[in-house]
This record gives sequence, structure tokens and C-alpha cells, in this order.
Amino acid sequence: MSRIRKIEIDHFRGIRHLEWDPSSGLNCLIGPGDSGKSTVLDAIDLCLGARRNIQFTDADFHMLDVEAPITIQITLGELDDDLKNLDAYGMYLRGFDAETKTIEDEPEKECETVLTLKLAVASDLEPNWMLVSDRAEAQGLTRNLSWRDRVRLAPTRIGAMADYHLGWRRGSVLNRISEERADASAALAKAARDARTAFGDQAEFQLSETLRIVAATMSELGIRASENIKAMLDAHSVSFSGGTISLHDEDGVPLRGLGIGSTRLLIAGLQRKASAQSGVVLVDELEYGLEPHRIIRLLDSLGAKEKLAPLQVFMTTHSPIALRELTGTQLFVTRSTGEDHDVRAVGTEADIQSTIRLYPDAFLARNVIVCEGASEVGFIRGLDQYRTANGDVAITALGTALVDCGGGDSDRPFRRAAAFVGLGYRTAVVRDDDKPPTAEVEEEFLSAGGAVVAWRDGRALEDELFRSLSDDGVSKLLERAVELHGEDLIDDHIKSASKNASNLNAIRTEFLVYGIEPESRVVLGKAARTRRTGWFKSVTWMEDVARDIVGPDLANADAEFRTLAESVFDWASDDGQ
Repeated sequence: MSRIRKIEIDHFRGIRHLEWDPSSGLNCLIGPGDSGKSTVLDAIDLCLGARRNIQFTDADFHMLDVEAPITIQITLGELDDDLKNLDAYGMYLRGFDAETKTIEDEPEKECETVLTLKLAVASDLEPNWMLVSDRAEAQGLTRNLSWRDRVRLAPTRIGAMADYHLGWRRGSVLNRISEERADASAALAKAARDARTAFGDQAEFQLSETLRIVAATMSELGIRASENIKAMLDAHSVSFSGGTISLHDEDGVPLRGLGIGSTRLLIAGLQRKASAQSGVVLVDELEYGLEPHRIIRLLDSLGAKEKLAPLQVFMTTHSPIALRELTGTQLFVTRSTGEDHDVRAVGTEADIQSTIRLYPDAFLARNVIVCEGASEVGFIRGLDQYRTANGDVAITALGTALVDCGGGDSDRPFRRAAAFVGLGYRTAVVRDDDKPPTAEVEEEFLSAGGAVVAWRDGRALEDELFRSLSDDGVSKLLERAVELHGEDLIDDHIKSASKNASNLNAIRTEFLVYGIEPESRVVLGKAARTRRTGWFKSVTWMEDVARDIVGPDLANADAEFRTLAESVFDWASDDGQ
């Protein structure tokens, strides 16, 4: 079973240049939209697929520049004996060094023997497939894979052409499960009478092993259908051949009528059974048509949890559920880096794996804001809701995800953020300043391209709110705290924070008589962030406060605080170019 060792794409659609050495198991491409994920799958399909004719247009050329030809090169390893045949492919066998990821035109003992297939499309829009070899080119020799080998190596694309794969057509997954083939000629003699029923009875014996595997696979994957799966002639077919035969249930209803999710599961399970011939599977938008539990089942069927990968899978996803089920060695971030494209393995270093488990949605965003705690997350969300209601663009529409670090160690946000910065995400940290992080840690993050928004002068967010908003805004914060927690608790917190120099009634009176004094603002900020019983220490509480109180009062607030708050949204709005 061959595996793809190297993928090289030039001037194809949105990709000017991309070079990638995928893993031999599951490769899940993630990242923001329009980053080239689906284009990579299409390139593999076009280069390795068993097609005699493909229609290209000017739109398939990068930036519509038809003078720069499309080239897609796929290097295959783990070749079987037929592909290593010296008489057939001797001049085209090359060497791949797994350690350096380089290809040598002359195969060496220390290197894996590989073949490189190239698809080239020039301005005449005619596709040309050829094997790559400097030795052969020097002698003026050219050749392609034999059609038989192309059919064997062609990847299975799950989600496309379901009708094709659920029938016994050339190259379909059913023809790869076993060597069994049905002879339709006997059924043709009775076509005018009861061809479908007659052939179904005959095919039950001719295709018994394949039908047994299909039924068992459906049962394993939890796909509901009748127990007695049959192979019958399609009534709408005009010509009769192997392609005329497809899967039906016991009532004669074609299985191609299954839902999208069930069809995907079934084809994935059958491809696993057929992996001895072709082990490359392509799945675009993995989650399409599947409930969460069936996403997990599909990943299991593709071998996501197995140490020895049964298939080489290339997939894309926007599902946080899929990310939680996969490891950092199976996830690859695809993004544009200047004029070229880059595919980076997420990896397993530092806090990567726990970050994937806790914040999978952030890996699907363009920008990531790592917040020190729930208060910062709620603050940004609430302000965003207020701004959106007043005509600004939502922060989520700008491709920004918020990550809650849960407080604690002041260096923790930077450890989380480093995981994203290292993968090319635009990343910012929003932090308190009551317990500053290690200076070297923050500086390293900034040097790597990260951004930091920190509250001022040793303050936490609650300090900033009570010391920066107008008197009316502070009064509303205080009354919201009373509404949430009751007068007794708020009074106790104020007494404790002021060492019994003030209380709730005193501050209320102060506001009514001459406004809230700076000393009282300091006390309220300290009381509001009482450990474990903070007044707004949840995403929901702070979200409501920011939307209902801070947003409307921001224009009247301290100018420096207003600038800090707005800088978060200014950063998200900047595309970084």
C-alpha cells in the first residue's frame, strides 16, 4: 500500500507555491478559511486520480496567470513489487531520505525507493501526467504510470461521488474490497421480464463475500439498514456492465439513498477493508452531515486512534470535536506566508496538546486573544456586543477567538499564547497587572510577534473599572454587584477591603452627596476582586456588566483606560498585513 511522502504544488488556484512532507497516517488540515486546505486535497485528487480527461479553466491558475503553468508533484513511497518493476519503471525510481526529507534522483541504499508523478497544465489547458526522473529526461524518455497502476493508486474521496463508490464501477471501493466480479450477462437474457430480481438472486452468490463485508461494516459503524443487503441491477440503467450493479437493501432501494453522514461512514469503513490496494483517503469538511458522536466514529474508522495507521488520510475540518479527538501529530495548520503557502505540524511540545483539548475552536480562527481569566473573556465579549449593536463589526466576524486561561500563574497566558504564535496565528494576551508575569517570558512573546494589552499600575480589571468609569458608571457597577450577591456580602467585602473605614451605605451616600472619592474607588476595586467570591468573576457576569454598563459609559471614562479597551478591538481589526 503506497503512501505519499512529498507534495509539491505550484501556481494552482490560491496556492503560488507549497511543499509539504505529510505523515504516513492521518493528516488533518486546519486553519482559517481560504487558507488553501481544500486546494491541497484537490491537488492530490487531480494528480493521483484515475481520470483520462479533466476540464481545467483559467480560474485554476494562480492569480489567473496562465503563463505560469500549474504543476503538482506527488512522491509515493512504500511501493509494491509492481511499482518497483525495473522493466516498467526502472528509469523513474528515485530515493527519498526520510530524515532530511530530500529526494535523490539515483536511489540509494539508505533511502526509500519512491516514484514521483507530475501533473502539468499549460495555457492550452491540456493536462499532462508524467513520471519525474532527471535520468529519463536526459535521454529524452517520458512515460506515465500504467492505467492499471493509476486505478490501483487512485485515492478514495469520501463525500464526493457516493453513487460511484456504492456501485461496482471501475476503481470504486467495492471493486477494491475483493477480487469477486459479477457477470451480468445471465441477467440480461431475462431483462424483459424480471431482470432485477433474477440478477439479485444470482449476485447474492457471486458477490457473497463483498456483501458480507458491507453488512458487517455497516453494523460496526452503527448505520441502520436492513440486514439482507443485495446487489441488484439499477432499473434506470440503459447499458449493462459491472457499473450497472450497485448496492440495494432487501426492498430493492438503492443504498445511495442513505443520508450524507451514513454514506460517508460506509465508504470510509469499506475503504479501510480495501486498503491493501489503495490506502489514500481524502475527506473535505469531515463533519459535514455528521452528528458529534458520528464524527468520532468516522475518525475511529479511519484509524485515528491506532498506533499503526491503516490508511493515509488527508482531511479538512472546522469542527472543534474533531480537533479534540486528534493529537498534535495529526493536525497541520495551513496558511499563506507572504506569497507562498506553509503547512505546519501542530506538534506535541509544551502545552500544545492540552491547549488543543481545552480550546479547539481557537485553532480554527485567524486571530487568537489569550485572556488571563474569565473576567477578561466576559469583558471583551460584552464590549463586543455593545459595539456590534452600535454598528461596529463583531470581533468573531474578524476571525478572532478568545481563550480563557483560568487565572492562576501569571506566566500561564504566555505559555498558552506561545502555542499559537509558533504556528503562525496572530496572537495577543490581555492580562492583569496586579501580579505581573516574568519579564523575560513576556519579552520573548513580544519578540515572537505577539501583542500584549495590560491593565495599568498594578491593577486588575476590577480596579480599572472602578477607578476609570464615571461616578454614574461606578454606581451602576456597585448596584449590579448587590443585585448579584446581596447587600450583606457586598457590605462585608467593602468593610474588609477598607479595614472597616467604609461600608456600602457610606459609599452610596458619598455618591449622592458629592460623587465617589478616589479612595473609595480603590476600595471598591479591591473588594470586587475578593478571591473566590469576586463580584464579576465569571464570563456571564462580566459580559453583562461590559455590555450594559461599561460600553455605554466608556465615552465618559478615563481616556487611558478607554484607549486600552479599544486597543483590543483595533488589534483584531488589523489584518496584520
